[in-house]
Amino acid sequence: MEREAVTSQPVTEMSTDEALVSAARAGDRPAFGLLYDRYARMVHGILLCRVPPRDVDDLVQEVFLLALRQLRSLRDVSRFGAWLSTITRNRANDFYRKTNPADRATDPVAEEQAENRTNDHAVEQEAAMTLAVLRTLPETYRESLTLRLVEGLTGPEIAARLGLTHGSVRVNLHRGMQMLREKLAEKAEGAGRKAGKRL
Repeated sequence: MEREAVTSQPVTEMSTDEALVSAARAGDRPAFGLLYDRYARMVHGILLCRVPPRDVDDLVQEVFLLALRQLRSLRDVSRFGAWLSTITRNRANDFYRKTNPADRATDPVAEEQAENRTNDHAVEQEAAMTLAVLRTLPETYRESLTLRLVEGLTGPEIAARLGLTHGSVRVNLHRGMQMLREKLAEKAEGAGRKAGKRL
């Protein structure tokens, strides 16, 4: 008597989020690990444009723990990315509600700039300044640009992760990049004027 080969697909070969979410709901931790691998950069990017950079990594872990606990409440498994991005934004809002008033009074952009004044590397200072300016953009542009420029996601990846259309992401990236360039140019002009006054 011959035995038939088992043809079930291992979790590492699953290609769709729906399959991974379904498997994770059934208790498959490696499936949830693959979801983490796919979405960690998105979560990191969303948090990076909302909370102080030093707190982002810890909050990424908290977001995924919340998602794991609440996974059964997800009604449409095909909307995992949009659902996770909502959890991420809510966790960023909770971060400010739970911090003490003295910490909330501190402007995260100014705090980040102050931390980076001691940095001797021009490239790192420029990146920190660009991130600080990026964080002043409207949320729609800020998220898309952070995911593109900082996290390295492509337009289609951003659309898929956030549950948006590719066209809307393309528009957000284009308009956001225009605004970012304008603000960076204004900042450079302002710095040039200050340097001129000192001379």
